[in-house]
Amino acid sequence: MKQIILLCLFVVFSCKEESKNAAEVKANTAVPEKKETAIDVSQIDLEIYDYDGLEPLINKKDDKIHVVNFWATWCAPCVKELPYFEKLNQEYKDENVEVLLVSLDFPRNYETKLKLFMKKHNLQSKVIAFDDVDQNRWIPAINEKWSGALPATIIYNNNKRQFYERSFTQEELEIELKQFLN
Repeated sequence: MKQIILLCLFVVFSCKEESKNAAEVKANTAVPEKKETAIDVSQIDLEIYDYDGLEPLINKKDDKIHVVNFWATWCAPCVKELPYFEKLNQEYKDENVEVLLVSLDFPRNYETKLKLFMKKHNLQSKVIAFDDVDQNRWIPAINEKWSGALPATIIYNNNKRQFYERSFTQEELEIELKQFLN
């Protein structure tokens, strides 16, 4: 009987020691975790406007065609279509087209999400942050039919102005822009 008890104790302690040793071996041979490199956004100069500051930017009187996109990093359709605006900015800049990306991200997320997004996606279009809590004033001032939903886009020049409360494909966005180029 003593031998059985001793054998049981030996097995129990052996298993504990073996599992402890296995854990140590695993810890010592495990592949080190990759640490994410912090992205420095301190060099990004983000202009922040309320409606009084934004209003002149979305109603310019010059010889350019202006494409103004209202978006946010938390809006999946907005993020999906941003490359189309970036491509538009690159391909039509020589044709007097100017793209302005107006972020409606929350001010508390400017440093942690918006600037990080701008850097990570290397946005080349002008990006500004819009911070105005008086939605009852600025939504109808931008367009009386706008519900406030995102994404939303304005394309305008001196003679024509179009408002879109929808997302675009690359082709659809170019078709709308070409109406202003002719």
